[in-house]
Amino acid sequence: MSLPILYSYRRCPYAMRARMALRYAGIDVEIREISLRDKPQHLRLVSPKATVPVLILPDGQVIDQSLDIMQWALAKHDPEQWLGQSDAAMHALVKQNDEEFKRALDRYKYPDRYPEHPQSTYRADGERFLQVLESSLHLHGCLLGTSPTYADIAIFPFVRQFSMVEPDWFAAAPYPLLKMWLAQRIQSPLFESIMEKYPTWQEPTAESPRIA
Repeated sequence: MSLPILYSYRRCPYAMRARMALRYAGIDVEIREISLRDKPQHLRLVSPKATVPVLILPDGQVIDQSLDIMQWALAKHDPEQWLGQSDAAMHALVKQNDEEFKRALDRYKYPDRYPEHPQSTYRADGERFLQVLESSLHLHGCLLGTSPTYADIAIFPFVRQFSMVEPDWFAAAPYPLLKMWLAQRIQSPLFESIMEKYPTWQEPTAESPRIA
């Protein structure tokens, strides 16, 4: 294995932020696009959680959390100082995204799975985080400063997903700075570069072995 292997799924927000950090850091990887319905056995072997992203380094080390992959990549090369001082506010905002906002997002996106409340309730739950982001953008321009940081990259794929649940509602929502920030991230060359489509990776058969 000459390159690190990244098990990924193109539309997964966790995989998106991992791919962005790796590309930004200039780290070449072999991307193995998986099918969520037919996950490779090798993925299950190296990471029992069997969810993307999973990064396998040439020395055999496995990194199977998206934020850990980001931090590993940025420790190698961080030309625009995404990590900056790596302060508590940055990590607290990402934690709020990954816990409170992600919970609301899942329920908003799949309301049939959570019939306890109407979809609008879950949308309102998610909006509390959108309001935090809008306020932060009023102060800084980006989430925690005048230029993008680790937090912007870690959070924006989830806001993108939220915006796609009810596009007409989001377009009319009172978050002008957030919508501008989101559009800038989506239209960036970095994001466009990591959204290239790959064929689903096929696990080698016994007749055509391949060393992982």
